[in-house]
Amino acid sequence: MIDAQEARSWKSAAQLYNSAVAASAIGAAWELGALDELQDEGTLDAHEFAARNDLDPAATLAMFRALAAVNIVERDGTRVTPAADFAEIQQTRSFFHWLTRGSGELFRQMPLVLQNQHRKGEIDPRDPAAVTYACREINTLTYDPWFWSAVDGIDFDFTMVADLGCGNGDRLIKILGRRPGANGIGIDIAADSLKVAESDAAGAGLSDRLTFVTSDVRTMDRRPEFTEVELLTCFMMGHDFWPRERCVATLARIRELFPNVKRFLLGDATRTVGTADQELPVFTLGFEVAHDMMGVFLPTVADWESAFAESGWRVRHKHAIDMTVGEVIFELEPA
Repeated sequence: MIDAQEARSWKSAAQLYNSAVAASAIGAAWELGALDELQDEGTLDAHEFAARNDLDPAATLAMFRALAAVNIVERDGTRVTPAADFAEIQQTRSFFHWLTRGSGELFRQMPLVLQNQHRKGEIDPRDPAAVTYACREINTLTYDPWFWSAVDGIDFDFTMVADLGCGNGDRLIKILGRRPGANGIGIDIAADSLKVAESDAAGAGLSDRLTFVTSDVRTMDRRPEFTEVELLTCFMMGHDFWPRERCVATLARIRELFPNVKRFLLGDATRTVGTADQELPVFTLGFEVAHDMMGVFLPTVADWESAFAESGWRVRHKHAIDMTVGEVIFELEPA
């Protein structure tokens, strides 16, 4: 029998439990603008913030309590200020949003997903719009500096670029902003994400230069405009090409669908090798566990390199980022 004294000593359990609650609060506070306001203003009043944003005041204060429990903010009544860990969480907030808002349903269903009787067909109960929302900032944090270095190093002028798994179209919008003479094609399986992409493209004045196609990159049909593409990009979805036999076939098929591509920039996570479970950085565990539950194979760098060779692509350069999930950008050309 557990007595009260023993129950009060459950410090590790309390820390873990409170952190789980705070993870959802981080995603919410980012999406609602509270984290940015705290960074810009240095303080806010929870009830006043709730009134300005048409939020329930008690529930809003509860969100800040969850953040205060793990030293992200300090709270004096309804007055909230950044605490010791605020800056780090502000930098990594999109990872928590991806986990709780984008992938929350997947983790909630873990007991069912693990059972073979439920592992029929595709397993992905995630929220694609929320995943896209988080991945926009994840891209900026983990890929963009290396991506733009690769783009700036391209030794030819391109007039048509296509992005596979374009999500909200952010990368294409930025490329066309830098290349006034270029047009773009965004391809994604998530129609909701493409609605966001079309809206953002219109807001940027690029509706006449950007086309969006709802299709599964792995099975899409030929389109006449694909023959005009000279630069191809694909970020954070290449692992969906696997397992190996399908990946090789998909990469070879992409070469056929885009016959005039001169450069293919493929950026993706890779499976960690040789890192102890207790030493994994932020995002890695959630990303790898989620994809294992969905039955999605995560390749290592060596797996990718072997698949490129077999499918007719040559690696010109490899940009190793390796911040959280073994990120790497492969600069490819037709072999």
